[in-house]
Amino acid sequence: MWKWICGRLLKLMGWTGVSGLMPDNKAIIIGVPHTSAWDFVYSYLYYTSVGGVARVIIKKEFYFWPLGFFLRKMGTIPVDRSKGSTVVKQVIDEMAKYEVFHLAITPEGTRKKTTRWKAGFHTIAKATGAKVYLGFFDHGRKQVGWLEKFELTDDPKEDIKRMKAYYRERGVIGKFPELFSAEE
Repeated sequence: MWKWICGRLLKLMGWTGVSGLMPDNKAIIIGVPHTSAWDFVYSYLYYTSVGGVARVIIKKEFYFWPLGFFLRKMGTIPVDRSKGSTVVKQVIDEMAKYEVFHLAITPEGTRKKTTRWKAGFHTIAKATGAKVYLGFFDHGRKQVGWLEKFELTDDPKEDIKRMKAYYRERGVIGKFPELFSAEE
């Protein structure tokens, strides 16, 4: 029933889901462009409507009553950002606990404009064997989903350059276009 409700809400908001569940048990869905908290809403509604649980990283400070209860039910992962580089390790450890784990992550790492994308997804994928898929929330077309598997190399910087080129060519538009950059 929840699956149907999420699908109807997405349609009522004027959005279309593209594709379905990740075909791999362990997968990372790259979410670009991330310019608004609404990106979480659209992607949650979409992935739930196709029967999936896309886990997202949220700082542990948001896990207070009653919000924490609902965040956990939605499949979010609380992380302690005060431990810096261990955020990636926390996610790797969490992923190891499950047979099926789909992680939605934004390499921009912020809703503010940045040209420096983070490579934590790369480290997580290499450590866990998770496949990486190029996902999007395109406010111009009002579409959310993923289109293709992205083959990683051993060079995170080059992989990020290829990702940026993909999103430039696709012409995705953020809710706040001025806050998105896929430039080097």
